[in-house]
Amino acid sequence: MIVTQRLRRIETHNLYVETYHTMNRKIYNVLFLCTGNSARSVIAECILNRLGGGRFKAFSAGSQPKGTVHPHALDLLKRQGFDVTALRSKSWDEFAESGAPQLDFIVTVCDNAANEACPIWPGQPMSAHWGIPDPAAAEGSEQEIALAFAEAFRMLTNRIGDFVNLPMASLEQLTLQKRLDDIGGMATLSNTGSEGLEP
Repeated sequence: MIVTQRLRRIETHNLYVETYHTMNRKIYNVLFLCTGNSARSVIAECILNRLGGGRFKAFSAGSQPKGTVHPHALDLLKRQGFDVTALRSKSWDEFAESGAPQLDFIVTVCDNAANEACPIWPGQPMSAHWGIPDPAAAEGSEQEIALAFAEAFRMLTNRIGDFVNLPMASLEQLTLQKRLDDIGGMATLSNTGSEGLEP
């Protein structure tokens, strides 16, 4: 239950500061990118919107969107208590159009998206790459595939948990960029495994 417990601790902490941050500080817009926008980036969007404590608004998109969110991603998110009714797979072009949210951070979660030529985004967002193995590429039994999605969820929860606790307003840009890069370099494997996420 380690990942679930961490989610609850972060949520409890953020509950106390949500009103303060919403009223007194800017809300940071974060776009998570992967090629298909069907699994990792959608999961990251949900996690940050939950853990962000009103300080962050997360979005997700893909360079070549699949058009639908992966069924295993939807199932995992539902079991973790997320509302999935509004989730959709969409092109990153939506966020380069006039009237799109001005982005503060862009995070690629797959290597393909990190190496592709991106649109010109509104504002001057800071970028980072947090490579996560693609659970949609997992093969094997239903349980083995579900475990791959659970592992992606665990890794994203750990990285986003560190991200939301960065002192955004007090860090200089270069220091903040290094911290973002450090989060992306977190070990793929940890001693926590995927406890708390039943396949």
